[in-house]
Amino acid sequence: MTADQLQTLIAQALPCDHLHVEGDGRHWYATIVSPAFEGARAIQRHQQVYAALGNRMATDEVHALSMKTYTPAEWLARGEKA
Repeated sequence: MTADQLQTLIAQALPCDHLHVEGDGRHWYATIVSPAFEGARAIQRHQQVYAALGNRMATDEVHALSMKTYTPAEWLARGEKA
């Protein structure tokens, strides 16, 4: 699994205003900004991302994924650009 492949999987499942993935091939870090997160708690947002990965977490294709998830409004409030 590469960062590009992981990013593609997430982007295919969620509309993303911003998506950045980096890692070493087993441990991944993602920043995801999506309107799909509106009204969702952090755990619900993470579940949406895990659903996008399907069984790749269970099969250890993706060993670990640390993520920061934001709505577009939260992202802008942080002073970030889309």
